[in-house]
Amino acid sequence: MTAVPRNLAVLADALAQAGPDGRGALWRLAEQGRELDANLVRLPPDAEVGGHQENTLDVLLVVLAGSGVIVTGDTALPLTPTTVTWLPRTSRRAVQAGPEGLAYLTVHRRRPGLTVAPAPPGTVAREPEGGEPEGGEAPCALDRVCPGCGRLAEGRAPKFCAECGERLGGR
Repeated sequence: MTAVPRNLAVLADALAQAGPDGRGALWRLAEQGRELDANLVRLPPDAEVGGHQENTLDVLLVVLAGSGVIVTGDTALPLTPTTVTWLPRTSRRAVQAGPEGLAYLTVHRRRPGLTVAPAPPGTVAREPEGGEPEGGEAPCALDRVCPGCGRLAEGRAPKFCAECGERLGGR
């Protein structure tokens, strides 16, 4: 069977439909059989996605509206509309929105499926805390971005933002 190209979204419309208070992941690529993931993200004015590191995937970030910076150690890379930024795997970064907020698209290879590997010699298997299955962090940690204040929630499977108390990701 041959795949057929098709338009999936008009991102300007997705931003407009979310209204001025829309924040977090406003659109996600969800087609079956895809090899890519993509997310339309909006951060409110002066919000941030805290420092984090993606060890598995390169990420391409394309700014659609607003402004901000990506902080990588001692460097702050400016973000303005039409800026395209490459975030190589293993790079540490934080995203900070400017005074008018920031809307951007991230695109990356789909996260590989989980695999079972033997434990290193001398280690003892144990049950995960809380009985939840272990697995990798979601790409770009978008499920941990607070819809209320834009901060990145820390900890394993957080349900509420420690900064403002907003419920995270429909959990």
